[in-house]
Amino acid sequence: MKILDMPPFAPVLMESTRAMGYSLESAVADIIDNSIAANASNIDIQFSPYDAVPFISILDNGDGMTKEQINDAMRYGSQSSLNIRDSKDLGRFGLGLKTASLSQCRCLTVITKQGRRIEARRWDLDEIYEKGTWALLSLNSEEIHAIPQFQTQLKSLKSGTLVLWEKLDRMLNGAKATDKLMSKQMEYVREHLALVFHRYLAGEPGITKLTIQMNGLKIEPKDPFLIGRSTVFQADEKFMIEGYPVEVSSFMLPHVSNLTKKEKAALGGTEGLTKDQGFYIYRNKRLLVWGTWFRMHRKDELSKLARIRVDVPNALDHLWTLDIRKSTAVPPDVIKSNLARIVDRISEGSKRAWTFRGKREISDNGSHLWSKTKIRDGVVYNLNREHVLLQLLEETLNQEQKKLLENYLRLAEGNLPLNQLYVDLNNEEQVNVRKEKDAEREAIETVETILANISDSPMRDAQIRLIMQTDPFCNYRNIVDMLAKELDS
Repeated sequence: MKILDMPPFAPVLMESTRAMGYSLESAVADIIDNSIAANASNIDIQFSPYDAVPFISILDNGDGMTKEQINDAMRYGSQSSLNIRDSKDLGRFGLGLKTASLSQCRCLTVITKQGRRIEARRWDLDEIYEKGTWALLSLNSEEIHAIPQFQTQLKSLKSGTLVLWEKLDRMLNGAKATDKLMSKQMEYVREHLALVFHRYLAGEPGITKLTIQMNGLKIEPKDPFLIGRSTVFQADEKFMIEGYPVEVSSFMLPHVSNLTKKEKAALGGTEGLTKDQGFYIYRNKRLLVWGTWFRMHRKDELSKLARIRVDVPNALDHLWTLDIRKSTAVPPDVIKSNLARIVDRISEGSKRAWTFRGKREISDNGSHLWSKTKIRDGVVYNLNREHVLLQLLEETLNQEQKKLLENYLRLAEGNLPLNQLYVDLNNEEQVNVRKEKDAEREAIETVETILANISDSPMRDAQIRLIMQTDPFCNYRNIVDMLAKELDS
């Protein structure tokens, strides 16, 4: 048997790998993964359509690379995906730097510095096409110092790496206004990085706090869980897969009526709340995949507040069928079986949060204004005939008036504007009949009227206790305190 050495033809392979499907924002995020692995704490992204050669540069203050390390970094397939990696490593296939960069540009330059030692390498697709070989360019000192971004960004650092993209054909070819187009595209990058690296930007325990600037403006973390405002739906869980921990945290976003405009915008508005519900998969606290239930639950309006954070170590990459772009991952059955239990509970909790306006109305204690009855074809909502205010009203009516009132209540129950309410809720409309302060004031006035009407009742104390447990009066601390004083007196 004869063995033939068949190396790939460089121009064809390198042009082909440009079509792996990287977006600009996922390509930039892939470069930042390398910076984090190199222990960087500051990353400076610069872009300009106005230079003689429009560019995007990504500078970090990490460890930098030796001559051998930068050669390996620029080699295609420099590390096997089967190798055991450092627990902080965010890479996998040894392709990210090259495939991510050259998916956006035709000329990639990497300059790295460790003290006084500086090394620079360049892949230029036009040069490779002309020569027909794997022509990696090694820049000399004069060529390095002639690069403006080196002089203004990397030169002053003790150590670090500068990644420079030029010949931005994918972004700028055919553009009528390159400045507007680049600014718009880089704004997408800003939003993407704010979400994907939000735990690094916020500085969670156990990881180095990261600062990312874009053209001098700091990127603020975008927390998809609104931690501090959301409800932790259940206790955090941890289960072991092949000896490695997988940690799960479940969050319930506040009802849309309790979100500020800024919070709604951060969550993506109307589309974002529905589209981004579900699992958020983190690998070493870097967000990989989000806004999916992995076919374990259907996306719907009633579960749109539910978000589940799953932390997995890179040691389990082989189970997740993670792609080169780190933008798709599929959980294995062994993990799915553990997550399925959580899905049912958190989606049910989200339904309750949508069904009731606030947390206080979820309680089954007391007497509600509305009662829900399950029937064969669904559910029926009726006004609660046992409500204390309705009973007091009926005591003042004769039989004919009671009949008229009952007819009116049935008419109201049978003509609820459910379709319009559903449309309004889907469009994030504020479906609140009263502002909170107005509603409380009206509730206080109603309680005062009730107290005046039962002043001579022998069942007065029992009726006051009933009011204290009745919706909506039980929802207001001021009313409960007022009724408690009435009992004491």
